[in-house]
Amino acid sequence: MADYLEFRNAKCKDCYKCLRECPVKAIEVKDHQARIIESRCILCGHCTLICPQNAKIVHSSLNEIKQILSSGTKVVASVAPSFISSFGLKDFNVFKIALAKIGFYDAEETAYGAELVTQQYKSLLESKQFKNFITSACPAVCRLIQAYYPKALQYLAPVDSPMIAHAKMLKKQHPDAKIIFIGPCIAKKREAAESGIIDGVLTYDDMQELLAEKNIILEEITNIVLEDKNSPACLSKAYPISHGIIKSFPSLPKGYDYMAVDGPDRCVDALQNIDSLENVFLEMNICKDGCVNGPCSLSVKGGSIRATSDVIKYYKNEIDTMSPHRYEESDIDLNKVYPRIRNNSMPAPEREIRSILSKIGKHSEEDELNCSACGYETCRDKAWAVYNEYSDVEICLPYMRERAESLSYEIIQNSPNGIILLDSDFYIQDINKKGRELLGIHDPHAKGRHAKDFFNLVDFIIAYNEKRNVTVEKMFVPSTGKYVDMSITYLKDQNVMFGVMKDISEGVNYDAEITKVKMETLKTTDEVIKKQMRVAQEIASLLGETTAETKVALLKLKKTLSEEHIEKGKK
Repeated sequence: MADYLEFRNAKCKDCYKCLRECPVKAIEVKDHQARIIESRCILCGHCTLICPQNAKIVHSSLNEIKQILSSGTKVVASVAPSFISSFGLKDFNVFKIALAKIGFYDAEETAYGAELVTQQYKSLLESKQFKNFITSACPAVCRLIQAYYPKALQYLAPVDSPMIAHAKMLKKQHPDAKIIFIGPCIAKKREAAESGIIDGVLTYDDMQELLAEKNIILEEITNIVLEDKNSPACLSKAYPISHGIIKSFPSLPKGYDYMAVDGPDRCVDALQNIDSLENVFLEMNICKDGCVNGPCSLSVKGGSIRATSDVIKYYKNEIDTMSPHRYEESDIDLNKVYPRIRNNSMPAPEREIRSILSKIGKHSEEDELNCSACGYETCRDKAWAVYNEYSDVEICLPYMRERAESLSYEIIQNSPNGIILLDSDFYIQDINKKGRELLGIHDPHAKGRHAKDFFNLVDFIIAYNEKRNVTVEKMFVPSTGKYVDMSITYLKDQNVMFGVMKDISEGVNYDAEITKVKMETLKTTDEVIKKQMRVAQEIASLLGETTAETKVALLKLKKTLSEEHIEKGKK
């Protein structure tokens, strides 16, 4: 997603983990690269947390917000209450001072907006107009319902999120100010952009970078108490943890069973079965354990459990040190309509499903393994993705493996060269028909046996010990009488040796025959020379120079044949 989230090309390794974990399958894999499908993405950020290659990029608005801060405009920050856990603080005042050093005019916790939201929830619950009630605080959950579970829209609270509610409060206090939200959520980026009231979003990663750039160390800031402890406690500071919204009610309206549902899988399960429920209040959060485990939270020792504990302590301290909670009447309109959102995905006709499945060897229901290795729950889901051009048809691991094994087997078995594979202990891992023929191996169970039982291993031992490739020319195999040229390749990553043998027996035998003919010719020539010399001595006076020329010619032939023989011997 160009403005919020995208993947790095080079680091995507065809693991499909992000696709498997995506609750709405908003990821397409084309040409072995994962891509966000913008129209389907709910920006839960779950893929950023589980990617083993860290191939996901969350786009930052830091540069744009720096420009706002340096423009001289009044800038006010709305800070999500999960800051306590990510930055290891115990008091918001420290963070407020740090923000002032950066250039913010003022800062306040988003929890005060959440307080108004809780008040609105309470009024709606007391009206008894909802069969079931789903909180609207999590923008990813709202998007999930709008795009994928429209039947649940009737249960979604028609109320602004705490971020929007707080922004409206801040605008009322500072009409001319720019509002910047600071939190751990990617989905807030889109919600802020669509709100028309929030001017930018900083993630905690952005904030950490900004603090480092300004050389601001939170631990060194004096913890000055700025807030009036006589002000009422804000119970909504518990919002970022599981059950936090439920804890924010001074007393729970009667008539509902109150439950917290967090994590993408549990949210999906609850929404799929929402009509089977009655009088259930669902505090829904797409992040497991709540906002303290948001995709842009800072890593803390102890993870989300420690983060939850930190927020609980902060929340309890609020209750213990401040005056009892009281609601204040507000004239801020928090009503929100959540319309259905349609994406461009199309249902696949049954004939298309069957046609696509047949291309990957799934001709019947028994062939549909539903292994989920491709990222989709079922083979039919995968076929739907192919139909919508979200996935390449051949991305089916059982199919690709079967095809690769079939091709490699056929290639190896039908190779004109002998092929043998030995492991690091010199046991035969594989050998083709030609290899058996050249080495004289007739045992049908040779695969798995030690190679020393069949041939001399010295060249393979050299290749393994020296971790290098070895070439052997004219190796004679006594058991078959064959001559072979062997190339031994040491495969470092697999720690095995791969031998390729070429039968050169015919060439060697041909050379031997040629050598034999030459030697016989040489012997005959020598005899002719000797005989000629005897005749020459008897009739020297008659032959004269003719005999001498014959001798020179025959000696030259003898020398040539002798030199070829010597040269052949060297080879």
